[in-house]
Amino acid sequence: AVDAAANSDYALVFAGLNEEWESEGFDRKDLKMPEPQSQLIKAVAAANPNTVVILNNGSPLEMSDWLDSVPAVLETWFPGQECGNAMADVLFGRVNPGGKLPDTFPKNLSDHPSFPFYPGSRDKVLYGEDIFVGYRYFDKNNVEPLFPFGFGLSYTEFEYSNLRITPEKASAHEKVRVEAEIKNTGRRSGKEVVQLYVSDIASSLPRPPRELKGFQKVSLKPGQKVKVIFELGKDAWSYWDPAKKGWIAEPGDFDVLVGSSSRDIRLKKKIRIV
Repeated sequence: AVDAAANSDYALVFAGLNEEWESEGFDRKDLKMPEPQSQLIKAVAAANPNTVVILNNGSPLEMSDWLDSVPAVLETWFPGQECGNAMADVLFGRVNPGGKLPDTFPKNLSDHPSFPFYPGSRDKVLYGEDIFVGYRYFDKNNVEPLFPFGFGLSYTEFEYSNLRITPEKASAHEKVRVEAEIKNTGRRSGKEVVQLYVSDIASSLPRPPRELKGFQKVSLKPGQKVKVIFELGKDAWSYWDPAKKGWIAEPGDFDVLVGSSSRDIRLKKKIRIV
């Protein structure tokens, strides 16, 4: 593999996991890749700086021991029998990838919110994360992820602008319209997943710094601009109160955040719920 990579313009390393390493019938003990695969990636990358790693896996992986040595990583999850054709289309530029991560990728297993509690003891597991699971935990505790929830790159770039909220003061039961403009500023057609988060600035119970309340995927040609519209209702401002045994929407100020990932917020505007 090293000899082939050294004598090639580009090197592609397909790596990841299979049913021997992860399945619905058992839990993984860590987030590491099989060690020979990590060694392979590092060796090939040392022989060819234009090495692309294509991952075939069903859950987050640790990559810190080789990520900085490669210029590109393509996450395919478990794409099935058409994997070869699909990856060829993406790698040769016939298709512009536009997916976003549905998970937070931690740098290490110890960074994950369930690490202190799982697997528990005597067949009992304490769900000590409370509501701070996934990106909520990473944001609340200022833990830097390897890749944040909602992250994803493509062969083009997008510009966010003109965030509008109507009305900017509303009752919890009133429908609120959120608009933003998205423009493809690159030279390739592509798709962007526009994500809307809400931040409860002050609440009676602990809340995450931001929560996903909606997303839309738009397809844009180079230079094209579109308006993305979200409609928010009471559920956008509500949280579960165990003492009251119901969903509560407290009056107060909320930040409406629109961005490309949970850590890439492009637009922000305040709304008051009365």
